Amino acid sequence: MKKEPIIRIEDVWKIYQMGHTKVNALQGLNLDVRPGEFLAVMGKSGSGKSTSLNMIGALDIPTRGKIFLDGKDISKLEESDLAQIRGKKIGFIFQQFNLIHSLSALENVMLPITFANLPEEEKIKKAKDLLKLVELEERMNHKPNELSGGQQQRVAIARALINDPEMILADEPTGNLDLKTGDKIMLLLKNLHRHENKTIVVVTHDEDIAHVAERICYLEDGKIKKCYTNGKYINLGGQK
Repeated sequence: MKKEPIIRIEDVWKIYQMGHTKVNALQGLNLDVRPGEFLAVMGKSGSGKSTSLNMIGALDIPTRGKIFLDGKDISKLEESDLAQIRGKKIGFIFQQFNLIHSLSALENVMLPITFANLPEEEKIKKAKDLLKLVELEERMNHKPNELSGGQQQRVAIARALINDPEMILADEPTGNLDLKTGDKIMLLLKNLHRHENKTIVVVTHDEDIAHVAERICYLEDGKIKKCYTNGKYINLGGQK
C-alpha cells in the first residue's frame, strides 16, 4: 500500500507582478512528496526551482492551485499558521548557510528551540547530540568565521534537525562548497535519509548532486516535465 504524500501540490501557479509585467514563476506545478523518499528537483535558472521549494516548504502561498500537507489544504493559510507548520514539520538548509556570526555553532543549532518549553539542559543536550551526528562536537564553541564552508553547512544541517522535522528541504546545499566537501554534505544527507528515515528534498541544477536521490524531477517553464525513479522514467499521466 502506497503511503499518502506529506506534500501534494496540485495545479499550482505563482504569478509575480514586476512593475507593469506579470512573471509566471510556476505554471501548473503538480508534485507529490512521499514520506521517506529522497527527491531532487532540477532545472535551469528561471525554471521555477526556488519558487517550487517555497511551495513545498510552506514559505509562500500560490496565486492559484492547492497545496496539501498531510491531506489538509494549506494554500490559503495565514503566515502565522504557515510558520507553525514549518517549525514542526520542516527543516531548511540553504546555500548561504544563514548562520548568526555572533553565536557559536552550539548556539546556532539551538536557535529554533530557543522558545521551546524544554529545560535548558535538554536543549543543550539535543544540540550537542546533533553536532556529534554531523561530526562537529569538537567545534561546538567555535563561531562561523572560525569554521570552513563545509563545517558551516554541517552546522546548518544540525540546526535543521533540532526540531526533529519529518522533511528536510535543501536549496543548492553544495553551491558554495568545493567538490570534495559537497560530496561529504550529500553523503550526510543520504545517511539521514537512510538511517534516520528523513524525507529529503534537494533543489539543484547539478546532475551529480541530483543522482544521489532516488527520484529526480525536472522543472521547465514552471512545471514538471519529466521524472525518473532510480533511473527509470515515470509517466506523468499526460501532464503538460
